[in-house]
Order: sequence, then structure tokens, then C-alpha cells
Amino acid sequence: MQKADKIWLDGKLVNWDEARVHVLTHALHYGVGVFEGIRAYKTDGGRTAVFRLREHLQRLYDSAHIVLMEIPFPIERLHEATLELIRVNRQAECYIRPIAFFGYGSMGVGALNPVQVCIATWPWGAYLSEEGLKKGIRAKISSFTRMHVNVQMVRAKVSGQYVNSFLANREAAMSGYDEAILLDTEGYVAEGSGENIYTVKDGVLYTPPLSSPVLAGITRDSVLRIARDLGVTVVEQKFTRDTMYIADELFMTGTAAEVTPVREVDNRRIGAGVPGPVTKKIQDTYFRAVHGEEPRYREWLTVL
Repeated sequence: MQKADKIWLDGKLVNWDEARVHVLTHALHYGVGVFEGIRAYKTDGGRTAVFRLREHLQRLYDSAHIVLMEIPFPIERLHEATLELIRVNRQAECYIRPIAFFGYGSMGVGALNPVQVCIATWPWGAYLSEEGLKKGIRAKISSFTRMHVNVQMVRAKVSGQYVNSFLANREAAMSGYDEAILLDTEGYVAEGSGENIYTVKDGVLYTPPLSSPVLAGITRDSVLRIARDLGVTVVEQKFTRDTMYIADELFMTGTAAEVTPVREVDNRRIGAGVPGPVTKKIQDTYFRAVHGEEPRYREWLTVL
């Protein structure tokens, strides 16, 4: 990770190496924190713009509400702090990580300690590699199952829930794959370890519905709108793992992963084994949108 100059912590800008918490911080032991991943891009006009900042911050507050956490700052303050931090760090493009968590105080699962809030920004390239963006990645169905909707709060982006994702991702990586794909408890495709997932068959785009145990991705919402605007039929429905094997195209999306094609699942080539035409059109439009080159999506950008 490439350091930046400052981190915003509990209302103040502090030096990167001085952004510290106590080792007995509640979230470190019990995983009760909520976070977001956001990106800022350099636009065609040369200015920096944050992609769908308000939607990401609203989801942060929604996540906190779900886990009975009260963030001690109004959403407008975190909005201003994010822009201030990018300016102070002099970053034309960056990844943004806001996180709120129960801090130091009492120990015990149910302890309600003071809530701490942090925002960090740093340069972060393609999450699944530049080559993956261009040529597609190899994925593996995980032996780990995405948790049931009564086990995890699927509308919330909770730190502790990502142990499931970590184990799935490590299993895939240790087996020589780029990413994992998790099934739900009924055996239907859910999502990647940190991405929503889509298939294309005969020109129709399919993705698991939000009634499945999947994150309501901000990038997912953006991509579905882009697809419809491109004239692609979108169907939100459950599908099986072998549906992916015989798909014409397959791709994943997320703030970190952006729009990443999948060329192979479980040693089965997907389509022609290269990014397909629908994937490429969506990917190209998405990158044009985040860089301010698509006027119809300008409302997604908060320009510094």
C-alpha cells in the first residue's frame, strides 16, 4: 500500500503513521465495523471526481443503522471530509475507505463503546490486475458458502462478515485462481468474494436479484443502468453454477474490481475465452462515465 500524507480520524486530519487505535478496540475483537470502498478518477477536464460519493456514504449510514451503530457525524461532514482529504493528499485518482467502528472502552460482545470514524485515501490500481481487466480472470467455485440472510445482514457492509470472503479468496488464490465465486445456501450463484457477478447469454444480461444474499452494489446499480441504456435486456434472477459454464460471457463488478471479465470458471472456458462484446461495451461505457466522458452520467460525479 502506498502511503498518503494524511488520514481523517474522528474529525481531524492526522499524519498517516499516527492514525492509530488501541489494541483492545472492540471492532478488532468482534468485527463490528461498517465501511465503504469508493474511487476518485481524473476526468476528461483534468479535475478529480469522486464516483457516486453520496450513494456510498448513504450506504455507510444504512449499514451502521442495521448494526445499531450511531455515527457521531452528520453525513454532510463525511462528504466534506472526503473531498478535503483528497485535496490535502494531492491525489488526482485514489481509492477511498471510510470506516466506522466501535472503539475502545468496555470488552464483551455486547459492549456499546464510542464509535470512531476514519477516512483514508491511497492510490490503488486494478484490483484484479490490469491484465484481468483486459483479458479476463480465472475464477473458482468456493467450498465456502455465502451466508444465509438470517446469518448475515446482506444490506450492510460489515467488517466481520468479510471473514467469509477472505477464506473464499485465499482458497481460490492458493489453488492458482484469481478470484472465488460463492454459492448461496440453496446452491445458486451469489457473488464473488468482493464483487457482484453477471452472465450474458444470447445477448441477455443476468444477475442474482437483491433477494439473494448479495451486496446491493453501487457499481452493480450503475452497470445495470448502463446496460439498459445500451439496449441490453437485464434479468435479475437466480442461476446455477453450470449456467455460468455455458454462458457466452461472464463478468464481475465492484468499486475495487470495476468491470472485470471472467474468462474461465472451474477450468471451463467461458464463451470464446476472451471478454465478449456486451462485457466490453459495458466496461467501456463505465470507464467513460467515471472519467466524466459520458454526459448522461455526470450526476454520478462529485467534482473537486
